Amino acid sequence: MVTRMAERTVLVVGDAKMPLRASGQTGLAIERERHGRDSGELRRLLNSLECKQDEYAKSMILHSITRCVYLLEAEASACTTDDIVLVGSMLDDKDNSVKIQALNTLKAFSGIRKFRLKIQEQSIKVLELVSTIWDSELHIAGLRLLNNLPLPDFVHPQLRRVMPALMDILQSDYILAQVQAVRLLSYLAQKNDLLYDILNCQVRSNFLNLFQSTQPGSLLFEILVFAERLSEGRNSPHYRAVKWHYNEQSLHEALFGDESRLADRLLALVIHPEEEVQIQACKVIVSLQCPQDVRVRPSCQPSHSYFNNGE
Repeated sequence: MVTRMAERTVLVVGDAKMPLRASGQTGLAIERERHGRDSGELRRLLNSLECKQDEYAKSMILHSITRCVYLLEAEASACTTDDIVLVGSMLDDKDNSVKIQALNTLKAFSGIRKFRLKIQEQSIKVLELVSTIWDSELHIAGLRLLNNLPLPDFVHPQLRRVMPALMDILQSDYILAQVQAVRLLSYLAQKNDLLYDILNCQVRSNFLNLFQSTQPGSLLFEILVFAERLSEGRNSPHYRAVKWHYNEQSLHEALFGDESRLADRLLALVIHPEEEVQIQACKVIVSLQCPQDVRVRPSCQPSHSYFNNGE
């Protein structure tokens, strides 16, 4: 049960009261850590998570644990992999808010090197959640966690299966989720064994709307980075050694096909008000005009592309 008081919120576990959102209590814990003393705040929160709680209480406890991990560095580093397993078990909770808070807590712990391998074990579960539950806040939390981890090779088969879901999130209308999705896709585009799966992924007919100058600069920059990495990947000798076939609605055809209007979008972005968008648009243009294996030549001539077809 959660009891609200005038100055702070406390969690009642049995007969014990545990602060959840009390800036004074947190400040005291930080002060104790500065003097080399363990406040015990993080350990109390983790212990309370093991007790039977309702969904709201679990969500609030996880939120407080996340804050403590960021604020109480020594206490967070003293936690164990069992604590990570405990937090990870919250991903199976039936309530989405608990899942979201657990994802945020795992991301906080992922900043501590010794926990990264253990948190990586949750990667497949996180991908499953992101691809099967249509919830923007969950997408943001899950993708932020994945973007904060080096994804091991054993996750690649699952990544292939969830690629359509990642594309759907990218084409949604929730900017924060779109940015996180395209950052993950940009990272995956650098993996040789995943590049074709990304390029052959089906997209909507209006996919190039993501390159419109009316889009937020943060999203435009990330989508341009994605396009540059895809262009460089498809122009690499390793990738060009194979003759690939793409479906008509694929990302490849939307970006690089004969009917693509990407050139027009890029040229419009060269005069975008934000400098980083301008620069990144130019980088994409260069990557499209010069295949990677000849780009080192001083007299590099533009390759055959739609930039040279009167556009």
